[in-house]
Amino acid sequence: MKIEKICCIGAGYVGGPTMAVIAQKNPKIKVTIVDINSDRIAAWNSPDLSKLPIYEPGLAEIISETRDKNLFFSTDVDTAIDEAEMIFISVNTPTKTYGKGKGQAADLKYIELCARNIAKVATTDKIVVEKSTLPVRTAETIKSILQNSGNGINFHILSNPEFLAEGTAIEDLLSPDRVLIGGESEEAIESLANVYASWVSQNQILRTNLWSSELSKLTANAFLAQRVSSINAISELCEHTEANVDEVAKAIGMDSRIGSKFLKASVGFGGSCFQKDILNLVYISRSYGLNEVADYWEQVIIMNDHQKRRFSDKLIKTLYNTVSGKKISILGWAFKKDTNDTRESAAIYVTDHLLNEQALVSVYDPKVPEQKVYSDLNYLNSRTEQENEDFVTVDKSPYSALKGSHAVAIMTEWDEFKEYDWEKIYSEMKKPAFIFDGRNILNKGKMQDIGFEYYSIGQ
Repeated sequence: MKIEKICCIGAGYVGGPTMAVIAQKNPKIKVTIVDINSDRIAAWNSPDLSKLPIYEPGLAEIISETRDKNLFFSTDVDTAIDEAEMIFISVNTPTKTYGKGKGQAADLKYIELCARNIAKVATTDKIVVEKSTLPVRTAETIKSILQNSGNGINFHILSNPEFLAEGTAIEDLLSPDRVLIGGESEEAIESLANVYASWVSQNQILRTNLWSSELSKLTANAFLAQRVSSINAISELCEHTEANVDEVAKAIGMDSRIGSKFLKASVGFGGSCFQKDILNLVYISRSYGLNEVADYWEQVIIMNDHQKRRFSDKLIKTLYNTVSGKKISILGWAFKKDTNDTRESAAIYVTDHLLNEQALVSVYDPKVPEQKVYSDLNYLNSRTEQENEDFVTVDKSPYSALKGSHAVAIMTEWDEFKEYDWEKIYSEMKKPAFIFDGRNILNKGKMQDIGFEYYSIGQ
């Protein structure tokens, strides 16, 4: 099938950047990203590129180059579906918060709604591509809905999981380690492979069956998260033995069998994928009666939760076992640098714990807006929205966020934090002034020379 028009349902962290790069590399293909959220589409169409709903280095430049040429953002979902030969489903698949599988299984209601809408609108044959991260055998559900639509149209289902790291998504898209396409129709697989082949070499385009493709995405994230939890477990041991976790990580990372990536000790991993995908893997394993497999992967999550709680417990204990009425500054709210995504950010849970201890919290993040901070805390339902607003201040300047505080907790590894005038910050903080570096980004000796009581992870 010759692909001249592509539709992507979902204008989020995956759909936006992925389709922008596809449009840039395939100028003869019309790419339309659709979403029912009109505010989000308006932000994608904003003439001010600093107001795009997603911050990724390099994204604004590609949007500027392609938008309104062969890349379009629209709320007219039905027209885009009808016109396209290939439809990407890139909607949210959060962990269920209700019913069977609550807290572990993926909530597929948005996927099903997409499939039903495609079945209702389509008048010609379509290739439907799963781009969202999905549990194994989800394609079976999509296929069942589409093939029972009763309109005689042929639908080919492909799985094409994303392997993007937020903060480097554009770089990952332009130079991917691999592109994975799973499906049953060789013709449909090659149609999608040809789209990628305009900039990705054929030997990096892997073709598999549907189920291997779906499971590969969950497994990749589980393995990466496992490495983070593993080094974080060692970080706690380091703190009790006077070893230095950075030195340990460097030593083991030089082993070619292990490698150095994802061995950075921290306050814990966050983001939209790691926890959700591992919980999904745990749920699937339990559903097949594979309890030992489920227990193994669940421990990665348990260790991550422990690391966040351990960090906030240490802060409270060091501040003489009480933070009640004390100003604690949080530097960084995004789950990692170079993104404005806050999903499952360690900052949310550490702040929640501090608020439970009646701390007064000030927050600064260079890319996360004030309302997002409050909505993240409100989502936890730990206290009323008014209480969150009363006890949490979101500052537009790091210096005002830190002024008069008893302690600062560094929760995101933003590069700019290293460049601050820490002598000025020290002079304006309560004494003793504490730094709890949850990302190990500051120079311990330099901070101690200034006068700070400095605490890091695994040192």
